[in-house]
Amino acid sequence: MHNERCQEYCVHNEKIAGLKPVMEEAAKLAPLFKALSDETRVKIIYALARQELCVCDIAELTGCTLPAVSHHLRILRTMGLARSRKEGKFIYYNIDDHHVSQIINAAFDHMKEERHNG
Repeated sequence: MHNERCQEYCVHNEKIAGLKPVMEEAAKLAPLFKALSDETRVKIIYALARQELCVCDIAELTGCTLPAVSHHLRILRTMGLARSRKEGKFIYYNIDDHHVSQIINAAFDHMKEERHNG
């Protein structure tokens, strides 16, 4: 097994100089990934990336109670990942931004690639 750290401490300032300013921007991604770190929310986002669904549909798909689904949807809405619209007695949810679908699709592509290469 190879050692996972350098044998000698040496900072390559020329390599990291251009990266230091973007570290704050990179840190802003943490809440997004935190919102997507829950299995149920990932399932919800995955489903919404493919089809607009009402809360009842989402509950049936995920096996969650309506209050639990509402809780997850509130988090996804707060993060700007999902949006809702009311139609009669129903509230329908959809992806709020096409970038969200791209993130989910890229993650699935990555998983498929790892399975084929792994």
